[in-house]
Amino acid sequence: LLFFVHEGAGELFCDYGHMAMRDGDYVVIPRGTQWRILITTPMKILMIEAIDSHFELPDKGILGAHAIFDPAVLERPTINQSFKDQYDNQAHWDVYVKRRGDVSVISYAFNPLDAIGWHGTLMPVKLNWRDLRPVMSDRYHIPPSVHTVFEARNIVVTTFCPRPIESDPGALKVPFYHNNDDYDEFIFYHQGQFFSRDNIKPGMATLHPAGITHGPHPGAFAVGANHTRAATDEVALMIDTRNALYVSESMSVEAEDINYVHSWKGIQYP
Repeated sequence: LLFFVHEGAGELFCDYGHMAMRDGDYVVIPRGTQWRILITTPMKILMIEAIDSHFELPDKGILGAHAIFDPAVLERPTINQSFKDQYDNQAHWDVYVKRRGDVSVISYAFNPLDAIGWHGTLMPVKLNWRDLRPVMSDRYHIPPSVHTVFEARNIVVTTFCPRPIESDPGALKVPFYHNNDDYDEFIFYHQGQFFSRDNIKPGMATLHPAGITHGPHPGAFAVGANHTRAATDEVALMIDTRNALYVSESMSVEAEDINYVHSWKGIQYP
Protein backbone atom coordinates (compact mmCIF):
# COMPACT_ATOMS: atom_id res chain seq x y z
CA LEU A 1 0.00 0.00 0.00
CA LEU A 2 1.00 3.60 -0.58
CA PHE A 3 -0.75 6.27 1.47
CA PHE A 4 -0.73 9.98 0.77
CA VAL A 5 -2.03 12.15 3.61
CA HIS A 6 -4.05 14.98 2.09
CA GLU A 7 -5.35 16.40 5.37
CA GLY A 8 -5.07 15.74 9.10
CA ALA A 9 -2.67 13.78 11.25
CA GLY A 10 -2.41 10.44 12.98
CA GLU A 11 -0.16 7.83 14.55
CA LEU A 12 0.78 4.71 12.60
CA PHE A 13 1.33 1.54 14.63
CA CYS A 14 2.59 -1.54 12.80
CA ASP A 15 4.73 -4.67 13.16
CA TYR A 16 7.82 -2.46 13.04
CA GLY A 17 6.90 0.15 15.62
CA HIS A 18 5.39 3.63 15.66
CA MET A 19 5.55 6.54 13.21
CA ALA A 20 3.71 9.88 13.14
CA MET A 21 1.77 10.88 10.00
CA ARG A 22 0.97 14.44 8.84
CA ASP A 23 -0.33 16.22 5.75
CA GLY A 24 1.90 15.77 2.72
CA ASP A 25 3.33 12.42 3.86
CA TYR A 26 3.75 9.42 1.62
CA VAL A 27 3.78 6.18 3.65
CA VAL A 28 4.71 2.86 2.05
CA ILE A 29 3.33 -0.24 3.80
CA PRO A 30 4.90 -3.54 2.66
CA ARG A 31 2.59 -6.47 1.88
CA GLY A 32 1.86 -8.64 4.92
CA THR A 33 2.39 -5.83 7.42
CA GLN A 34 -0.14 -5.54 10.26
CA TRP A 35 -0.98 -1.89 10.86
CA ARG A 36 -3.50 0.52 12.29
CA ILE A 37 -3.82 4.31 12.33
CA LEU A 38 -4.80 6.23 15.45
CA ILE A 39 -6.34 9.43 14.11
CA THR A 40 -5.44 12.56 16.07
CA THR A 41 -6.85 15.12 13.59
CA PRO A 42 -9.54 14.10 11.06
CA MET A 43 -7.69 12.65 8.07
CA LYS A 44 -8.23 12.41 4.34
CA ILE A 45 -5.91 9.82 2.78
CA LEU A 46 -5.38 8.76 -0.82
CA MET A 47 -4.61 5.03 -0.83
CA ILE A 48 -2.90 3.32 -3.79
CA GLU A 49 -2.66 -0.47 -3.89
CA ALA A 50 -0.04 -2.27 -5.97
CA ILE A 51 -1.79 -5.58 -6.73
CA ASP A 52 0.62 -8.48 -7.40
CA SER A 53 3.53 -6.06 -7.11
CA HIS A 54 5.25 -3.75 -4.62
CA PHE A 55 6.33 -0.13 -4.46
CA GLU A 56 9.99 0.74 -4.81
CA LEU A 57 12.17 3.74 -5.62
CA PRO A 58 12.68 4.46 -9.33
CA ASP A 59 15.99 4.23 -11.16
CA LYS A 60 17.36 7.78 -11.16
CA GLY A 61 19.72 7.21 -14.09
CA ILE A 62 22.28 9.93 -14.73
CA LEU A 63 20.50 12.22 -12.25
CA GLY A 64 22.13 10.14 -9.54
CA ALA A 65 20.95 8.26 -6.46
CA HIS A 66 20.20 11.46 -4.51
CA ALA A 67 17.68 12.89 -7.00
CA ILE A 68 14.93 13.92 -6.55
CA PHE A 69 15.32 13.40 -2.81
CA ASP A 70 18.08 12.08 -0.62
CA PRO A 71 17.14 8.54 0.48
CA ALA A 72 18.46 9.49 3.91
CA VAL A 73 15.26 11.51 4.49
CA LEU A 74 13.13 8.35 4.36
CA GLU A 75 11.81 7.77 7.88
CA ARG A 76 11.04 4.37 9.37
CA PRO A 77 8.97 3.26 12.37
CA THR A 78 10.64 2.96 15.75
CA ILE A 79 9.79 0.92 18.83
CA ASN A 80 9.44 3.90 21.14
CA GLN A 81 7.43 4.57 24.28
CA SER A 82 4.27 5.39 22.31
CA PHE A 83 4.49 1.96 20.69
CA LYS A 84 5.05 0.20 24.02
CA ASP A 85 2.14 2.07 25.61
CA GLN A 86 -0.31 0.52 23.14
CA TYR A 87 0.75 -3.11 23.74
CA ASP A 88 -2.15 -4.02 26.03
CA ASN A 89 -4.65 -1.19 25.88
CA GLN A 90 -7.58 -3.47 25.05
CA ALA A 91 -8.36 -7.18 25.31
CA HIS A 92 -9.81 -7.84 21.85
CA TRP A 93 -8.28 -7.03 18.45
CA ASP A 94 -9.56 -7.83 14.96
CA VAL A 95 -7.12 -8.01 12.04
CA TYR A 96 -8.64 -7.63 8.57
CA VAL A 97 -6.72 -9.59 5.93
CA LYS A 98 -7.33 -8.84 2.25
CA ARG A 99 -6.43 -11.66 -0.13
CA ARG A 100 -7.62 -12.27 -3.71
CA GLY A 101 -10.15 -9.50 -3.34
CA ASP A 102 -11.81 -10.99 -0.25
CA VAL A 103 -11.47 -9.84 3.36
CA SER A 104 -11.12 -12.26 6.28
CA VAL A 105 -11.05 -11.42 9.99
CA ILE A 106 -8.61 -12.85 12.52
CA SER A 107 -9.39 -12.12 16.18
CA TYR A 108 -6.86 -11.96 18.98
CA ALA A 109 -7.24 -11.73 22.74
CA PHE A 110 -4.11 -9.56 22.83
CA ASN A 111 -2.62 -6.78 20.74
CA PRO A 112 -0.78 -8.44 17.82
CA LEU A 113 1.32 -5.27 17.40
CA ASP A 114 3.54 -6.20 20.35
CA ALA A 115 6.97 -6.44 18.73
CA ILE A 116 10.01 -5.89 20.91
CA GLY A 117 12.43 -5.62 17.99
CA TRP A 118 13.02 -6.49 14.36
CA HIS A 119 15.88 -7.01 11.94
CA GLY A 120 16.17 -6.59 8.18
CA THR A 121 15.55 -4.13 5.37
CA LEU A 122 11.83 -4.68 4.76
CA MET A 123 9.96 -1.90 6.56
CA PRO A 124 7.43 0.88 6.06
CA VAL A 125 8.98 4.19 5.04
CA LYS A 126 7.71 7.77 5.08
CA LEU A 127 8.51 10.63 2.72
CA ASN A 128 7.01 14.13 2.77
CA TRP A 129 6.70 16.13 -0.46
CA ARG A 130 8.48 19.01 1.33
CA ASP A 131 11.68 16.94 1.14
CA LEU A 132 11.51 16.68 -2.66
CA ARG A 133 13.85 18.70 -4.87
CA PRO A 134 12.14 18.99 -8.26
CA VAL A 135 14.22 18.76 -11.41
CA MET A 136 14.16 22.10 -13.26
CA SER A 137 15.28 23.71 -16.51
CA ASP A 138 14.99 27.35 -17.53
CA ARG A 139 14.91 26.46 -21.26
CA TYR A 140 12.74 23.33 -21.46
CA HIS A 141 9.54 22.01 -19.94
CA ILE A 142 10.73 18.73 -18.45
CA PRO A 143 8.44 15.70 -18.96
CA PRO A 144 6.62 14.65 -15.78
CA SER A 145 8.24 11.20 -15.61
CA VAL A 146 11.38 12.83 -14.19
CA HIS A 147 9.37 13.64 -11.04
CA THR A 148 8.68 9.96 -10.27
CA VAL A 149 8.98 9.14 -6.55
CA PHE A 150 7.61 5.56 -6.39
CA GLU A 151 6.87 2.87 -8.93
CA ALA A 152 5.43 -0.61 -9.05
CA ARG A 153 4.66 -2.96 -11.90
CA ASN A 154 2.30 -1.06 -14.22
CA ILE A 155 2.13 1.94 -11.82
CA VAL A 156 4.17 5.15 -11.73
CA VAL A 157 3.65 7.75 -8.98
CA THR A 158 5.04 11.23 -9.62
CA THR A 159 4.83 14.40 -7.53
CA PHE A 160 4.59 17.96 -8.85
CA CYS A 161 6.03 20.45 -6.34
CA PRO A 162 6.45 24.24 -6.36
CA ARG A 163 9.26 25.29 -8.71
CA PRO A 164 10.36 28.25 -10.83
CA ILE A 165 8.69 28.38 -14.24
CA GLU A 166 10.92 28.22 -17.32
CA SER A 167 12.40 31.67 -17.93
CA ASP A 168 13.83 31.39 -21.44
CA PRO A 169 11.65 33.46 -23.85
CA GLY A 170 11.36 30.55 -26.26
CA ALA A 171 10.60 27.87 -23.69
CA LEU A 172 7.20 26.24 -23.36
CA LYS A 173 5.77 27.32 -19.99
CA VAL A 174 3.02 24.69 -19.75
CA PRO A 175 2.76 20.99 -20.66
CA PHE A 176 2.47 20.19 -24.35
CA TYR A 177 -0.78 18.75 -25.67
CA HIS A 178 -0.48 14.98 -25.71
CA ASN A 179 -2.23 11.68 -25.30
CA ASN A 180 -0.97 8.72 -23.31
CA ASP A 181 -1.26 5.65 -25.53
CA ASP A 182 -0.23 3.07 -22.91
CA TYR A 183 -1.25 4.57 -19.56
CA ASP A 184 -4.31 6.04 -17.90
CA GLU A 185 -3.46 9.30 -16.11
CA PHE A 186 -4.94 10.09 -12.70
CA ILE A 187 -3.98 13.35 -10.96
CA PHE A 188 -4.86 14.23 -7.37
CA TYR A 189 -4.55 17.91 -6.43
CA HIS A 190 -3.22 18.41 -2.89
CA GLN A 191 -2.73 22.16 -2.61
CA GLY A 192 -2.14 25.36 -4.56
CA GLN A 193 -3.29 26.30 -8.05
CA PHE A 194 -2.27 23.73 -10.65
CA PHE A 195 -0.40 25.65 -13.35
CA SER A 196 -1.98 23.87 -16.34
CA ARG A 197 -5.60 23.66 -15.14
CA ASP A 198 -8.45 26.11 -14.52
CA ASN A 199 -11.11 25.72 -11.83
CA ILE A 200 -9.16 22.99 -10.02
CA LYS A 201 -9.16 23.08 -6.22
CA PRO A 202 -7.34 21.04 -3.54
CA GLY A 203 -8.97 17.66 -3.00
CA MET A 204 -10.10 17.32 -6.60
CA ALA A 205 -8.87 14.64 -9.01
CA THR A 206 -8.86 14.23 -12.78
CA LEU A 207 -8.76 11.11 -14.95
CA HIS A 208 -7.56 11.15 -18.56
CA PRO A 209 -7.90 7.66 -20.06
CA ALA A 210 -5.31 6.36 -22.51
CA GLY A 211 -5.67 7.69 -26.04
CA ILE A 212 -7.57 10.89 -25.19
CA THR A 213 -5.68 14.05 -26.12
CA HIS A 214 -5.36 16.61 -23.33
CA GLY A 215 -3.11 19.41 -22.13
CA PRO A 216 -3.28 22.88 -20.59
CA HIS A 217 -6.63 24.62 -20.32
CA PRO A 218 -6.93 27.84 -22.41
CA GLY A 219 -6.74 30.13 -19.37
CA ALA A 220 -3.61 28.43 -18.06
CA PHE A 221 -2.06 28.48 -21.51
CA ALA A 222 -2.63 32.26 -21.73
CA VAL A 223 -1.04 32.83 -18.33
CA GLY A 224 2.02 30.85 -19.39
CA ALA A 225 2.28 32.66 -22.73
CA ASN A 226 2.12 36.06 -21.03
CA HIS A 227 4.81 35.18 -18.47
CA THR A 228 2.57 36.39 -15.64
CA ARG A 229 3.79 33.79 -13.15
CA ALA A 230 7.38 33.32 -12.01
CA ALA A 231 6.82 30.05 -10.18
CA THR A 232 4.26 27.31 -9.64
CA ASP A 233 2.69 26.77 -6.23
CA GLU A 234 0.89 23.48 -6.76
CA VAL A 235 1.41 20.14 -5.08
CA ALA A 236 -0.16 17.28 -7.00
CA LEU A 237 0.22 13.53 -7.42
CA MET A 238 0.11 11.95 -10.87
CA ILE A 239 -0.54 8.22 -10.98
CA ASP A 240 -0.06 6.58 -14.38
CA THR A 241 -1.36 3.02 -14.71
CA ARG A 242 -0.86 0.60 -17.57
CA ASN A 243 -4.00 -1.26 -16.50
CA ALA A 244 -7.19 0.64 -17.28
CA LEU A 245 -8.80 2.55 -14.42
CA TYR A 246 -12.54 2.23 -13.81
CA VAL A 247 -14.61 4.79 -11.93
CA SER A 248 -17.02 3.33 -9.38
CA GLU A 249 -20.71 4.05 -9.77
CA SER A 250 -20.83 5.93 -6.47
CA MET A 251 -18.00 8.24 -7.56
CA SER A 252 -19.70 8.91 -10.89
CA VAL A 253 -22.97 9.83 -9.17
CA GLU A 254 -21.69 11.66 -6.08
CA ALA A 255 -18.35 13.22 -7.02
CA GLU A 256 -17.98 13.75 -10.77
CA ASP A 257 -17.95 17.26 -12.24
CA ILE A 258 -19.80 16.53 -15.47
CA ASN A 259 -18.74 19.91 -16.89
CA TYR A 260 -15.00 19.12 -16.72
CA VAL A 261 -15.11 17.79 -20.27
CA HIS A 262 -15.87 21.36 -21.45
CA SER A 263 -12.83 22.90 -19.76
CA TRP A 264 -10.76 23.04 -22.98
CA LYS A 265 -13.33 25.20 -24.77
CA GLY A 266 -12.01 28.45 -23.32
CA ILE A 267 -15.27 29.34 -21.59
CA GLN A 268 -16.20 29.60 -17.94
CA TYR A 269 -18.04 26.58 -16.67
CA PRO A 270 -19.73 25.96 -13.26
